[in-house]
Amino acid sequence: MVKKIVIIGAGPSGLLLAHYLLRRGDKYQVDIYERRNDPRIVSFSNSRTFPISLNERGMSALGKLEGIEEAVRAISLEVTGGVFHQKNGKTRFSPKKKPLVTLDRTNLAIALLQKLTEKYDNSRLKIHFNCQCIQVDFASKMVRLKNLKTQEDFTTSYNLLVGADGARSVVREYFLSTELFEYEQKYVPSDYKSIFLPRPDENLRKDITPSNIHSWMLEDGTVLLLLYQADGTMSGVIHFPRNKNQVAGLSSKEEVLTFFQKNFPQVGQLMSDEEVEAFLNRPISTMLTIRCSCYHQGDSVLLIGDAAHAVSFFIGQGCNAALEDVVLFDNLLNEYSDDLVVAIEQFTIRRKQDAHALVELGDSTFPLSKILFTEFVLRELLAKTLHQLFPKRFPASLSDLIFESSAPYSEILNSYKGWISKVKKSNEKFSADL
Repeated sequence: MVKKIVIIGAGPSGLLLAHYLLRRGDKYQVDIYERRNDPRIVSFSNSRTFPISLNERGMSALGKLEGIEEAVRAISLEVTGGVFHQKNGKTRFSPKKKPLVTLDRTNLAIALLQKLTEKYDNSRLKIHFNCQCIQVDFASKMVRLKNLKTQEDFTTSYNLLVGADGARSVVREYFLSTELFEYEQKYVPSDYKSIFLPRPDENLRKDITPSNIHSWMLEDGTVLLLLYQADGTMSGVIHFPRNKNQVAGLSSKEEVLTFFQKNFPQVGQLMSDEEVEAFLNRPISTMLTIRCSCYHQGDSVLLIGDAAHAVSFFIGQGCNAALEDVVLFDNLLNEYSDDLVVAIEQFTIRRKQDAHALVELGDSTFPLSKILFTEFVLRELLAKTLHQLFPKRFPASLSDLIFESSAPYSEILNSYKGWISKVKKSNEKFSADL
């Protein structure tokens, strides 16, 4: 019997899950519903977008499917290190043993979508854009949706419903009406705005080199992250404390330009008049972190990605962890011979500890205090040296474990729980003092 899988959300994790399910033969029919437009036809607003970096976790998930990794690499850049720009004009370079692959999140979704529609026709795959999930009935295994173009409501049935619909998941909302489900939602104390810059001239490329993630940090905890895109342009984010921040108070193009020229002079030189105006009018975006007590409901509903464990972007693991979710679920289907009931229950059991650790790492790996950030840099240098000399006795540095390994997040947290606890207390105090 063919089982109908309904996936809410056509982001990277939802699309990758469709790939993994459909390659299992004719066991599954997949219907995907996405509230936004088809990104291949209508460009998404860039007010909330920023580049993502894929490490071994994410790339391994893509690499298990024929042609996907190659398609993603064709629209990506490799990052081989990080450059921290100090206020005195000096820089500090941190090389990476394993390059990161960086690209825009929307472009990743487009690559997965194109390969999906190339491989499978609508006899097994149906993708519906401009369709918003508005109600879920677990008992009858029905979903009610709204076509945002026609404003008409309709329903569809499922054998398995997958909520891949992000931190503000509609599917997860209906878990709240069930017994014993608990979840924690927190706003990250920093907000952000995206930045888009033209291709730098050769003089600036000496300061802002390709193949590196560039970062700047101000005394008040404001951090700017910037990297190149495949077309030679640059993009990134500036994130800043919600309370008493400088960015939210900028009220004119002149103030925006002065702010960047004073605090981030290399970036200020690159900002076009159009980007200055766009940055001024770009809405301030917030981030949520999510912890759930379980990721499945009954015998037929599953949460993956940000719907299950949204994490701040400070450690760049949101997309990597979401893609890793898909691999875990695929492995469970192999282990339990496509028994969906057992597989979704086991997903909660096997993912929960690592997912909770992921959120903790995202919140408290990097200190907001500049003094403690200096300590972090020194700790990293010491950890790298000791691990190189005595690899069996000393673990790899915290950043190496997060960015350059596929070690379980719970093991990483356990190895550095003292530091994470210290940063957590410091960040809470730092935010309260602003």
